[in-house]
Amino acid sequence: MANNYKKTTLKNGLRIITVPDKNTKTAAVLVLVGTGSKYETKDINGISHFLEHMFFKGTKKYPSTLKLIEPLDQIGGEYNAFTGEEYTGYWAKIDASHLDLALDWVSDIYLNSKFEEKEINREKGTILQEMNMYLDTPMSHIVFLWSHLLYGDQPAGRSVLGTKKIIQDIKRNQFIDYLQNHYSAKNTVIAVAGNVNQKIVINKIKKYFTLINDQKVETKESVKERQTKPEILVNYKKTDQTHLRLGVRAYNMFHPDRYALSILGTILGGYMSSRLFISVRERQGLAYYISAGADMDTDTGVLVASAGVDNQKVDRAIETILNEFKKISEKKVSQKELQKAKDHIKGSTLIGMEASDAKASFYASQELLTNEILTLEEKLGKINKVTINDIQRVAKDIFKPEKLNLALIGPFKDKNKFDKLLKI
Repeated sequence: MANNYKKTTLKNGLRIITVPDKNTKTAAVLVLVGTGSKYETKDINGISHFLEHMFFKGTKKYPSTLKLIEPLDQIGGEYNAFTGEEYTGYWAKIDASHLDLALDWVSDIYLNSKFEEKEINREKGTILQEMNMYLDTPMSHIVFLWSHLLYGDQPAGRSVLGTKKIIQDIKRNQFIDYLQNHYSAKNTVIAVAGNVNQKIVINKIKKYFTLINDQKVETKESVKERQTKPEILVNYKKTDQTHLRLGVRAYNMFHPDRYALSILGTILGGYMSSRLFISVRERQGLAYYISAGADMDTDTGVLVASAGVDNQKVDRAIETILNEFKKISEKKVSQKELQKAKDHIKGSTLIGMEASDAKASFYASQELLTNEILTLEEKLGKINKVTINDIQRVAKDIFKPEKLNLALIGPFKDKNKFDKLLKI
């Protein structure tokens, strides 16, 4: 794959990444902004995500949701937005001949959204329903409980969606302030990938984003990690299945061992022939879904296994997962197993990168979060360098009792029954 991306930084700090690819007929425009739930104070927790919803409620040019989305629907375009802890993104993917429409649309919602009081109040109902959906879906809710267990009452431990009370109380002026303090050319990356001409795209973006705010943005609170013994969070709910996340604190995305950590996660639970899938699901039938992997942010990182298990057999599932953690730190993986994980990462990455929107995301997210872009070849080269000894060293470092965490949702009121299990 040719690495012909180009990064252009405008005088106001706006970064543009163009990734031309003549082998596709599509183009994707992604605007990525360096703000999310980790940038919020407690009193406005959930505002990044709420703001993302409000960008679809109309601009001066497209005054209603219908008028805003109809032009893209008419050409069969795909479009959406997403909010994480450290970024918020807006994107449109179109037949490349409609690039102007996509740029006009994305720049318009970023710069000219109206945030009308009546639309804010209406959208509150939608977001409260979104919260209820997550609360009713243990597989999703457990992800938030896991973060809360690790980071508690700091931004990293709060929900991206916020709380019901904050969402109900939030006012228009808080959106305007937040936009002013967190949306700027200084923390925005615009990536355009697909069948496009680099020079033309850069000039068009300059034109469409002329009015972007260029003031300094507020930074996020740094995460405090505090743990001296295994920690457990049990959320009582009458369920037919116990949903759990069991794992350890690990490394952030700047750590020199981040590639070894990714491979370790893949070997443990990255595919259907992984160690956890075989030992928990295939050999014992304890779970339908079981996976494991490394999650890394700029200032936090974990390696975590997720599973939905039989309520009667939770103990056995936990013991089996911990046993796999222990085994991989005590006995070196084989060269064959290491190579399989590397090939899996390479293959799935290449398949994923075929789409223009995936290319835009690959480059933009690196630039935004790390201020450095590694090409696919460079990334795969670093994965290739990881050795058997690296895997064992990392496993020994992270699989320790004082780094263990277990969050679960199920019909249990007593967390003491799990305390005695958390040994490694």
